[in-house]
Amino acid sequence: MAPLPVFVILALSLLGVRAQTYSATYLPSNTPQQSEQGQAGTNQCGTGYNQTSQCQNAYINAVDDWCIFAPPDPGPGSVIGNTERIEVSWCMKPGYGTRIIPDGTIAGLHFVQTPDYVQITGVGDLTKINIPAGDAGGELDPHGADGNGNPIGGLVFSKAFTGQFVQLHEWTNFVSATEFCFRGCKDGPNAPALCEHIYDVMGCDWNMPGNYGPGFDRCAGDSGEPMGVYGGSTFHQGDPATPPAHPAPATSSCSTTSSIGNNLAVTGVNSSTSSTPASTTVGGPSFSFCLVPPPPRSPFTGAGPPFR
Repeated sequence: MAPLPVFVILALSLLGVRAQTYSATYLPSNTPQQSEQGQAGTNQCGTGYNQTSQCQNAYINAVDDWCIFAPPDPGPGSVIGNTERIEVSWCMKPGYGTRIIPDGTIAGLHFVQTPDYVQITGVGDLTKINIPAGDAGGELDPHGADGNGNPIGGLVFSKAFTGQFVQLHEWTNFVSATEFCFRGCKDGPNAPALCEHIYDVMGCDWNMPGNYGPGFDRCAGDSGEPMGVYGGSTFHQGDPATPPAHPAPATSSCSTTSSIGNNLAVTGVNSSTSSTPASTTVGGPSFSFCLVPPPPRSPFTGAGPPFR
């Protein structure tokens, strides 16, 4: 993996000084019932899976082991801009006490691990996880307007770096009806800049340039440049001119798989599924996600209120 350019290292060092201490650090095994006041869901999620789960813990581990945040309920009012404070975790694998992403949802998923972060980019029919058709989406992060996060109390964990779960305090997740991206940064001086959360109307392609095509793969990658930083200048939303996205960082050691699956028969919207206790592991007929052409991608237009 290529080293970061000197000007990027300087930018990271300047930006990273603002968030080196955190009020708490958790493991999945010792989370409180709720990690923030005003939280709609929970961080004590048990195991197994539950299609009515209110779990707000997400994981980014591998091409077939990851989660994204999405609305808890279906309906036209469940656009991300309305539900960002109460999103719940939808995962590819059982075992976390979360909801399971159902068969046929994902058309492309690309997992990249760099020295500083893990990232997924993908496309699919995310109406199957309660996002209304046509929703251009928005951004979720651990800060929000009041510091409690969107969703409030959302926690992110990964075992990609060490083989053991660690909390990733800095992360950013964009999701729309057709596209998603999620980056979780390893704690350290680079984390705040590489998981910057202020570009909430710029969308996946600008914040996390990468592969958004069909297919499934995992790659090693370079960390690339922090979003919004161009040499000695930093872009802010509302500036007279918007710079282009950085080029996608180089990747290597890629491996592909024809499908990803979870061997569970579930549907998406909770109004049409039965509830299973989060502490119970549930089995069912086996299937895999089939590689299907991705739906038309809806760009993040920034229409509507800004998503913080």
